[in-house]
Amino acid sequence: MNKCSSLLSFFLLCTLSCPAQTDLLRVGAVCVDMTPTVFPIQLRSGKSNYVHDPLHVRAVAFERGEGRVVICLIDAIGIGRDMSDLAKARAAEKTGWKTEEMLICATHTHTAPKGGEGTPGKEAYEKLKHEKLEEAIVKAIQALQPARVGFGSDEEPSEVRNRRWFLEPGTMTPNPLGEQDKVKTNAGRNDLIKPAGPTDPEICVIDVRTTRNKPLALIANYALHYVGGIPKVKEENERLVGMASADYFGEFSRVMPYRIGGTNPPEDFVALMTNGASGDINNLVFTGTRAPRSPFEQVRIVASKAADTAWRAVKKIESYDDKPIVAVLQREVDLPYRKPAKREIILAEGLLKKSSKERGEINKRTTSVANRVIEYSGPEHPETEPVLIQAVRIGEQAIVSMPFEVLVEIGLEIKEKSAFERTFLIGLANGGYGYLPPPNQHKLGGYETWLGTSRFQPQSSDLLIKHLLEMLEDLNKLK
Repeated sequence: MNKCSSLLSFFLLCTLSCPAQTDLLRVGAVCVDMTPTVFPIQLRSGKSNYVHDPLHVRAVAFERGEGRVVICLIDAIGIGRDMSDLAKARAAEKTGWKTEEMLICATHTHTAPKGGEGTPGKEAYEKLKHEKLEEAIVKAIQALQPARVGFGSDEEPSEVRNRRWFLEPGTMTPNPLGEQDKVKTNAGRNDLIKPAGPTDPEICVIDVRTTRNKPLALIANYALHYVGGIPKVKEENERLVGMASADYFGEFSRVMPYRIGGTNPPEDFVALMTNGASGDINNLVFTGTRAPRSPFEQVRIVASKAADTAWRAVKKIESYDDKPIVAVLQREVDLPYRKPAKREIILAEGLLKKSSKERGEINKRTTSVANRVIEYSGPEHPETEPVLIQAVRIGEQAIVSMPFEVLVEIGLEIKEKSAFERTFLIGLANGGYGYLPPPNQHKLGGYETWLGTSRFQPQSSDLLIKHLLEMLEDLNKLK
């Protein structure tokens, strides 16, 4: 037998007897710095030259055989559909992955800089966000390596509270149209009766290890809004100026490596805290009294508790899988816009004839909501808008996404009815369209249901849940 024949026989033997590498899971993880460098930046609180803690884009890519998905998280209040679509398209050109295999979501930190037009700082940050989103996805895919994955969860109930409350009779202030809602968001504690909805204390984790058991990445999910309480800077003129911050999402990512590795945190380990169904869930104390906090202290407390809970969840994982099913399904669903009732139109028209001072005395959002009522009632306003939803399967863990601040009952319903034992929802994904309340919360009114903060018909959440449950059923049939 000549040398070439021997080599051919060797390769044929390996092909027949060695497991195909494409049949094994590969995962890549990356963290890309996105801290602003051009100042002043524009925060919700105004212009600023200060950054308290860095901002990032983090991405984790999964591939097994033909199954692929990358989950990318940006430290931002939200991610618009246009920005998400463009980042996916550019990353697809460079990697060959399909755009429907990419999920881009935002943490919902309220202290991230704003991008856009108008000032050098805003324009530079807009450009930076586009660049870093694309870079993170591409680098995560380029970093693919053999890996194993496990799934777990635990609960942290002490830091989640429903912020919508029923109040004592006669204490409800008018809504923007001058009418009475049945519930109020973030109401003063003196008039509270009971919260208008539940909470979801579960923290779900996807823990990724290399084949040598080195920690590679961890994706966590918690149904909790941002925390806030970020330090401010007192300038020479005594003016207090806000600072950019990734809030508890960033702090969780900073401390989680120490939970995994102790005093020797693993190098290049990437931890993500995604935003769950937290549209009506925050960290305020409505009953009882919490001790005063120093700036950023509450962020650290919440991040530390969340990291402890994620650590407990990891400790519960009994086995890791190097051959999990990896699949993603995507649908574009046309949601019907709200059509204001004749009564609402008459109220809005009357309110807009008043002075701005008179409108402000009714409700600070009267002007904006009245304008939205007129806008949405006009013949030129579109009837529907397509929104993107996804269902992801990684082994026995299912993930669904919605481009909204999703109220907690929606996430709980999907968990209960899912075809998978383990399911969590990522909000503010692949676009941002305001709040998504379920029909029963629409009937109660409140901030999250006002036109302007919530733009689609009350049955929209039911429609999206129906689609997602169908998608989960299809994913569950994969073998």
